[in-house]
Amino acid sequence: MIAYLKQFFAQVRRNIYTQLLNIAELFEDRMAALEGGVAAIATASGQAAQLVAILALAHSGMNIIASYVASIWSNDHKLKILPPKNEYVIVIKTWNQFAVTLKNLGIEVRFVSTVDPTEYAAAIDENTRAIYIESIANPRFVFHSINDLAMVAHNAGIPLVVDNTLGMGGYIIRPIEHGADIVVESATKWICGHGVALGGVVVDSGNFNWRHSGKFPALTTARYGRAAFVDVFGRKAFSAKIREDVVQIQHDFGTTIGLFSAILMLQGLETLSLRADRHCMNAHALAKWLEREEKVSWVSYLGLETHESHALASAYLKRGLYGGVLTFAIKGGSAAADKVLHSLRLASHLANLGDTRTLVIRPVRTTQGRTLNDSHNDSATIDAMIRVSVGIEAIDDIITDFRNALDSIDVE
Repeated sequence: MIAYLKQFFAQVRRNIYTQLLNIAELFEDRMAALEGGVAAIATASGQAAQLVAILALAHSGMNIIASYVASIWSNDHKLKILPPKNEYVIVIKTWNQFAVTLKNLGIEVRFVSTVDPTEYAAAIDENTRAIYIESIANPRFVFHSINDLAMVAHNAGIPLVVDNTLGMGGYIIRPIEHGADIVVESATKWICGHGVALGGVVVDSGNFNWRHSGKFPALTTARYGRAAFVDVFGRKAFSAKIREDVVQIQHDFGTTIGLFSAILMLQGLETLSLRADRHCMNAHALAKWLEREEKVSWVSYLGLETHESHALASAYLKRGLYGGVLTFAIKGGSAAADKVLHSLRLASHLANLGDTRTLVIRPVRTTQGRTLNDSHNDSATIDAMIRVSVGIEAIDDIITDFRNALDSIDVE
C-alpha cells in the first residue's frame, strides 16, 4: 500500500500524508518557483545552503573563484572600487567558511577583488569548479554583471553560483534569468521576515549542461550499479545530487531544515511581496534623507545615483526596487557612531537582515569584524560605518528616530 501511495504521489505531487511529503518539500517547491528554477533544496541555514552547494561541486584538490570587492567613498562622495589590498569585505561567516573550513577540506577559494569579468577568467584553471558571487554584495552593495560572469563561467565549463540573499527571494532580482546556474540564499532574512527561524535554500536552474562540461563525473558517470544522475533526473540532476549528499552531510554537519522552521518560512512567503515593497521604499527614503544630513559623511545605497553600481543595478533590479539595506558613516568617528547607535529607540541593535523591524549594527565590530581592514580608509569610512536593515515601520517614524539620534552628537 505504501509503495503504491508513493508511486501515486510521485505522479500527482499533492499533500496527502506527511510520510510522503513534508512541509519542507512544499517550501522547496515554492522557492524553486520564486527563483525560476526547476528544483530547490531547503537547509538549516544560509551557511548550510552555501556549504552543500559547494561540496556538491568540488572536493579536495579543487578550487572555486569567489568575489570580494574592496570599496571606499572618496572625497567627492563617489563610491570607488579599490585595488586588492587584503580587504575581504564579505560577511565574516562566509569568509570563515571559505578561507578556513573549505581550506581544511582541501578546497581552495581564490578571491577576486574586482567586478571585471576578465579577472575571474584569469583566475580559472583546470581544477576550478565554480564562480561564486553575491547578487547584491553586503555591506557596500557593489554589483556585478551576472550575464558577463555567467559567460565566463560557461566558457570554462563551470557553473555560476549566486548568493541571492539580498535579492529577497527572487522578488527584486532573479539571477537565473541572467545566466546563473545555482542560487543559494539565507531564508532567515526576508523570506522568513520576522527574525524567528533559521533556514537556507539552494535552487537549481536546470540549465547547466553537466555532461558537456566533462568536469563533474559524480553527476554524469554511472556508479554503484546505478545510472548517472543526469540520465535519471535530467535537468534536476544537480538538485538530486545535493539531496543525496545531504543525507551524508546531515549526518556530519546537521544541514537539514527543521519542519517548524519550514512552516515559518512558508508563512513568511505569504507576505514577502508586500514586505519587500515596503522595505525597499523605506530604505530608499531613508537613504535620501541621510544623504542630506550634515553629520553624515556618506551613504551607500544602490538606489542613490552617487553609488558606483547604480546604473548597472538599475538594469538588473526589478520594479525600481534597490533593496532593503543601506550603510552610512558618521562624521566624528567611532565614538560618534557609537552614540548614534545607542541613541536610536525605534531601531533595534541586532545583526539580522530582512526583519520587519529596523535593525542597526556596526559591521566593523560584528558581521565584518575580522574581515574589514582599514589600511585604505580613515575612521570616517570604516570605523564609523553603520549598517541599517530598514524595516516596514512608518517611514516618518524611522526618519524621526535617526534624526533624534543624530541630534545627540556634536560634530565640528
